[in-house]
Parts: sequence; C-alpha cells; structure tokens
Amino acid sequence: MEIVFSSLEDSNTRFILNGTTTAFANSFRRAMISEVPTLAIEDVRIYDNTSVFFDEMLTHRFGLIPLRTDLTAYVPVSECSCGGEGCSQCTATYTLSVEGPCMVYSRDLIPQDPSSAPVNENVPIIQLNENQKVVLEAKAVLNKGREHAKWQPTIACGYKSYPVISIDEQCDGCGMCVDECPRGILAIDAGRAIVVKDRLEQCLLCRLCERACLSGGIGTEPSIRVGTDESRKIFVVEGSGSLPVQEIIERALRHLKGESEDLLNCLTGISGGE
Repeated sequence: MEIVFSSLEDSNTRFILNGTTTAFANSFRRAMISEVPTLAIEDVRIYDNTSVFFDEMLTHRFGLIPLRTDLTAYVPVSECSCGGEGCSQCTATYTLSVEGPCMVYSRDLIPQDPSSAPVNENVPIIQLNENQKVVLEAKAVLNKGREHAKWQPTIACGYKSYPVISIDEQCDGCGMCVDECPRGILAIDAGRAIVVKDRLEQCLLCRLCERACLSGGIGTEPSIRVGTDESRKIFVVEGSGSLPVQEIIERALRHLKGESEDLLNCLTGISGGE
C-alpha cells in the first residue's frame, strides 16, 4: 500500500491511496473522522446571561467552536491522574465576559492556555443589545468524533475510485464528448478524443461523455468508456484546524494498525497460537 500526495497543507490535502481495497479505504475514512481526538468545550458554567438565547442554546454554540489541539499536552479525562476532577493535564479552561451592545465572537473566549485558543477568531456567537451581557467559564476536554460531532477533526473527508478512461479506434473526433464533459477532461487531437494531461483525477465519473458518444449515432457502443480502478482511491481531507491534516492521517493509520494488532492477538489466542 502506498500514499501519494497531490497537495499537502495544514488545513486540507489530496492524496491517492494505491494498492488498497474499498473496505480499507472506508475504514481509513471513518478513522480520520471518528477516531482522532481533539479538544472541544464540554462543560460551561454560566454566571450571567441576559441575552436572547437560552443557556442551552448558548453553550451548544460554544461547543461547536474548533479549538487548537496539542495532543502532547493533554490526555483524555479517563486516563488522567486527577480521577476526572479536571486539571491542567486533561482540561483546557476558558473565560468570557462581554457586555453589549456588540457581537460576541470566538476571540472573546479567553483561554488559560494560549495554545488551545479557538482556531478562528471571527466566529460569531451572539448579538448583544444594550444592557445585555454574558459571563461564563468553559472547560474543554479531549474526546473523539464517535462520541459527538464536535470532536471531529475533519470538516470534509471522502474518497472516490480512481477513474479510468479508454478511447478506442472508432472515435471520429466529433467533439460531442468534449462539449459534454463538465470538468474539461477531454480534448480533440489529431482527429480523435484524448484525455487532457493531468486532468484525469478531476473526472466525476458522470459518464456524460459516453452518452454523448452514443447520441452521435455511430454504432451501438460508445467509442469512449469510463471505468474505475478499484485498487486506487483519491482522498480529499479538509481539517477543522484543530489539528494539521497530516497529523490526522498519521493518527488514523496508527489507530487502524492498533486495531489490527488487537484482532490478530485475539485470533491467535483463540487458535492456540497457530
């Protein structure tokens, strides 16, 4: 199995997974979404709230703010020596005190640890009018997306099979397939259709080119065929900013490796070591 990156940035990446199966690719996708821990606000103590929002609505909004996460600085509450009481090793603490008239933004959430500040400072929370105020203390903990969507480190995470386009000798270069392709994958060269260099991965697998070729009325089979290589998957991963995308990928693969080793050990025990 091999990973080939087309682009790699902290917030998003695109890569090809070669020599894989659909089952593994989907497990990998699910691991990136639900098995990589991040910080998210879990507990909120409200001292004053005279805004138009109920306490529950306000705390829900704070819970969905992505927070920068240093996985070397925090441990899950269940693994912390404080026994769930909440300490600096497992809990990030924030305070907020704002009085209107103004818009409350995520930047108004002041972290005790600057490294766990909100990813985006300009997330609007609530509009406060004259004499309205919000005063609260919030605590964020590590958890995984399988527990709640607010802990998911990804905004978008998906894949598709690698497209394969074949054009036979019957192609007369009419150009109808070129006109129908929404991504500009095809072009006419030397009197026949060709795949534009470096555009194949953009194919949507919509097969509009096949239909256009058939509508040309030359034979009963299209001269162009669109298929897939099931052993190659194109992944697109966009992170929330809590973690770099590269770290999300590495930790997801580490999780799958650990799960595989645990399964192997179980099977070995059941079979008596054989």
